[in-house]
Amino acid sequence: MKKVLLAVFGIALGLSVQVQAQDACKNRGDLDTQYCDDNKDMVADTPRDPKKLKTPNTIVFTYTPVEDPAVYEKIFKPFTDHLAQCTKKRVVFFQVQSNAAEIEAMRSGRLHVGGFSTGPTAFAVNIAGAVPFAVKGYEKEFQGYNLIVVVKKDSPYKTLADLKGKKFAHTSPSSNSGHMAPMALFPKEGLNPGKDYNILFSGKHDQSVMGVRSGDYDGAAVASDVFYRMATRGQIKEDEFRIIYKSSKFPTSSFAYAHDLEPSFRDQMLKCFYDYRFTDDMKKAFDGADRFFPVSYQKDWAIVRQVAESGGEKFNSAAYERETAREAEARKKAAEAKAKK
Repeated sequence: MKKVLLAVFGIALGLSVQVQAQDACKNRGDLDTQYCDDNKDMVADTPRDPKKLKTPNTIVFTYTPVEDPAVYEKIFKPFTDHLAQCTKKRVVFFQVQSNAAEIEAMRSGRLHVGGFSTGPTAFAVNIAGAVPFAVKGYEKEFQGYNLIVVVKKDSPYKTLADLKGKKFAHTSPSSNSGHMAPMALFPKEGLNPGKDYNILFSGKHDQSVMGVRSGDYDGAAVASDVFYRMATRGQIKEDEFRIIYKSSKFPTSSFAYAHDLEPSFRDQMLKCFYDYRFTDDMKKAFDGADRFFPVSYQKDWAIVRQVAESGGEKFNSAAYERETAREAEARKKAAEAKAKK
């Protein structure tokens, strides 16, 4: 009996300590319960407990899977070589196949730093403790992109409203330009996603563009930077398409680190990012951007959060679980459709 009471007391004490630790956090905002934001900058604070800090021997880096991950592993090779030399650490490029997989990799501690697409950046911040610190950019400003809608050049579609009842592709549920921005912005143009057309998720921006070219889709909502990179690389010819809609500018993909990196190591790594200048091949791949330009999630992602909120979207845990399930279903349907061809 005494042992049972001691065991119960131990459990109660452990729960009490856990509750007190959670109560010690004065502000979380939209962050998941394991993170804290006492300084109210909208990103997870560095843990106060030194035992929770990480100084990895191997830095795991990745880039958002807007296209074939192998393409970006090659593009970033000069940088990852630089990062390894600069930090005196081994650096590996971790290929991910979906936004959800990338976010989960950081949440589980398997990813230390990486590039996240614009929309998924907000989920990465709230769900995975990601801290955005840079965007590809130039000397005086960071790089942005527009949501564009592409159709085939010889198609009859001139406005968004012309696509009512047609085969219209979005990319994935968590994508800003590929889904959230269309949900928020298209109704003002006379087109209501999910009502005026069935939303078809292609999985990725390049797959949406290629689907329009092949006739699988009548139109597609994609990020302008991806579209123009595909044209630059020769994957498509720009004059095969027409752009019938173009939004205001959004920040392009962020680069974010895991919140629990040891501060001195983290700062050394960030300096390696900020001091690096892109190779000619990287500049060609990224529309002339030549560096990692410093950004603030609180300030520079405000427009992204506003668009999501105006479309009734959230970036919390419940929304993430819904989006992850929808993304998985979209990948399944895309794979099934591909298998039937």
